[in-house]
Amino acid sequence: MAIPDIVSESAAGAGEMAAVAGRGRPGLRLLRMSAGLQRATLVAGLVLIGLFVLVALFAPLLAPYGFAQNSAVRGDGSVAAFARDAAPSAQHWFGTSVRGEDVLSRVMWGARTALEVIGVSLVLSLLVGVPLGLVSGYLGGWVDRALGVVMDAIYAFPSLLLAIVVSIVAAGGSSSGFGGLAAAAIAITAVFVPQYFRVIRNATVAVKTEPYVDAARVTGASTARILFRHILANVTQSLPVIITLNGAEAILTLAGLGFLGFGIEPTQAAEWGYDLNKALGDISNGFWWTSVFPGVAIVLVVMGMTLVGESLNEVLNPLLRTRVSAARAGGKP
Repeated sequence: MAIPDIVSESAAGAGEMAAVAGRGRPGLRLLRMSAGLQRATLVAGLVLIGLFVLVALFAPLLAPYGFAQNSAVRGDGSVAAFARDAAPSAQHWFGTSVRGEDVLSRVMWGARTALEVIGVSLVLSLLVGVPLGLVSGYLGGWVDRALGVVMDAIYAFPSLLLAIVVSIVAAGGSSSGFGGLAAAAIAITAVFVPQYFRVIRNATVAVKTEPYVDAARVTGASTARILFRHILANVTQSLPVIITLNGAEAILTLAGLGFLGFGIEPTQAAEWGYDLNKALGDISNGFWWTSVFPGVAIVLVVMGMTLVGESLNEVLNPLLRTRVSAARAGGKP
């Protein structure tokens, strides 16, 4: 389901997230609101995301080697280089790459890189897109038209192409760990900002004529207070769904950048898309492990976030929830 479709349907549930949060713990309440296959997909997605976050946070402790390490010190003090393209073994559970690096370690450290980029890009997208959407929807007029034209122009670009262009500009030829991560995060932010802008802008237009907004305006509240104290809490109900789905899109965009060569140098950080690119030549030689394990990591994380996003949409969307309840009761959806 496309993001705009989810947004339009979720808009019907304004106040649903706030109501859920006000009745006990939100996570447990959401779990109780789901049932059957919906609950199974939600739990499965949460488990996958939880494992991804744990591996990312504790990569330095879990990974047997460094992300760019291709040798180890023996007991006698000598240094032994790892065999290149070695099959999975007791010493290297996922085998080694063409550069002699431990694939398992690269996968684990790659989870940390992905989590850092996702976190930074989503925070930046919210910090930029949400305020702009509030201002555009509330003020209207030439401000709304100008911001709308700019955001529509950005949204019209293919997301990966836009990310590549922004990444090149932001990196400035730097492939260092910080520079590469920052460039990737900024590139993904440019892709997501129009989505949050459109969501918040449309919701703001719908609620700015509500009585509580008129009451705040009559009492002399400033525009900033009205936007961030009275309107903001009532236009962000659909954001959890979009954030989760955008997390999956961010993983794919980051992997796409790395696969096309716009990622981070392997000596600076581990990145799944870059590893897949370097494994292309191994496939024809029968070295399947260098591509399978990074690819499986991408698939599992994207699947987990997608499952959670779709499940949250069904739980929080009153229209979908009513259809599901009617179907369970044997009525017509």
